[in-house]
Amino acid sequence: MTNEGSNMKIVVIGGSGLIGSKLVTMLGEHGRQAVAASPASGVNTLTGEGLAEVLEGASVVVDVSNSPSFADAPVLEFFKTSTRNLLTYEAAAGVGHHVALSVVGCDRLPDSGYLRAKIAQEKLIRESSIPYSIIRATQFFEFVKSIADSATEGNTVHLPPVRFQPMAADDVASAVGRVATGSPLNGIVEVAGPEDYRFDELISQSLSARKEPRDVIVDPHARYFGKELSERWLFPGDDAQLGETRFEDWLGRSASQNPPTNSQPTADAATSKEASGARR
Repeated sequence: MTNEGSNMKIVVIGGSGLIGSKLVTMLGEHGRQAVAASPASGVNTLTGEGLAEVLEGASVVVDVSNSPSFADAPVLEFFKTSTRNLLTYEAAAGVGHHVALSVVGCDRLPDSGYLRAKIAQEKLIRESSIPYSIIRATQFFEFVKSIADSATEGNTVHLPPVRFQPMAADDVASAVGRVATGSPLNGIVEVAGPEDYRFDELISQSLSARKEPRDVIVDPHARYFGKELSERWLFPGDDAQLGETRFEDWLGRSASQNPPTNSQPTADAATSKEASGARR
């Protein structure tokens, strides 16, 4: 994180979620004034409740919030309404930097309602008068199990042999923190993990480490977000900023904290499919 504006107030929308909570902790450890904002703390970006109060004196707003529903219409409504409200209240409060977390490849998968909503969110931010930074991240290690669950048919997991470069949530939070404490980019930066994998190989490795009795089937026609994938649609560009955490190291820590299971997943397939790319 940079040393610019160490006394500035940073409001984290979605501050109680996976990335938001990590970000608030990291900012605090670096001496920043970080405020976690969410419905639980009385801040509702859909209704505007609590926004004026929490944004008073804020220099930066970081939006890592997520829709409670991933169905096409509700998720689009969430990101459009929430973002419009945020930008309106930020302008009134004199906020000088809006930071938003998005998804690598969202502009290449228009068949996904969730990713269409992220593109709509990005458009609103770009067209606003507030200086901004958009951070597109690859899939999180923490969602690997959801990816496997959503692709499971019986006792087999059908996945395309395409490449992707997932990353740890801790590294995502670090990347967001660096951007939030720096000058606005007025553009997009991509962040990714340090290594690339084939979808089917990484999921197979994860299931094996967890001693889960599912076989991974390589299926070029298997869908992700409802669409067949090309080789590099989920892949970051050559100038992406890379995290430090290797999947094998993260998996070792994660597996040791979770007992193996011999039961089949029960999560709703559609919800799990969207959750595999969600940014909470």
